[in-house]
Amino acid sequence: MSKTYRIGQIVPSSNTTMETEIPAMLRMREQIRPERFTFHSSRMRMKTVKKEELAAMDAESDRCAVELSDARVDVLGYACLVAIMSMGHGYHRASEKRLREHTEANDGNAPVVTSAGALVDALKVIGAKRIALVAPYMKPLTELVVDYIRNEGYEVVDWRALEIPDNLAVGRHDPARLPEIVAGMNTRDVDAIVLSACVQMPSLPSVAKVEALTGKPVITAAIATTYAMLKALDLEPVVPGAGVLLSGAY
Repeated sequence: MSKTYRIGQIVPSSNTTMETEIPAMLRMREQIRPERFTFHSSRMRMKTVKKEELAAMDAESDRCAVELSDARVDVLGYACLVAIMSMGHGYHRASEKRLREHTEANDGNAPVVTSAGALVDALKVIGAKRIALVAPYMKPLTELVVDYIRNEGYEVVDWRALEIPDNLAVGRHDPARLPEIVAGMNTRDVDAIVLSACVQMPSLPSVAKVEALTGKPVITAAIATTYAMLKALDLEPVVPGAGVLLSGAY
């Protein structure tokens, strides 16, 4: 009999993508592995992607962790990369530790991953040192993300800020535009491409196309988070059609 795992997600109130892309990937995994998954969310208020609103939103993450631990989820994912990265270098480690402590105090101990931590860890997993990156944020926030990743030891060779301030509009960005955006970037000298450094910007439908276009491994914040969740559950991190990180090679 297959085991069912409860996947908890802490999401911005205006996020419409993590509750579609992560379930889509894990449903694809269900087609080739016996485990099954259910999905449970708690929301933090956020409408506009700006530093002040992100900081206020992050303060709600403690409540969300407690709420999800009430449901005894098996893993928690903090689904907002820029909120973590805008709080200062290395903040994903402090956030993950603090949120897990809240689940423990509520007798619902569960591992916690952040999309920010998952992304920087995924780059290490695939052995990337030089990357190109696409983000939907305004340039100042994108620069914070780039600086955060550089502080983790990676060289960001090229990056694009799509400058979409409204988070709902980020979720409506057409992923079919991403291959053209990447085609205009310097990807020749990179080890990997971060196709979406944002869990709200849809990207999954274009991952295989960009890998074929560039010949480079492609990861996204959502793919990295899925990988980290599966590892935290001690499950094989394999999802068909979700890029090299989830191909079974790692």
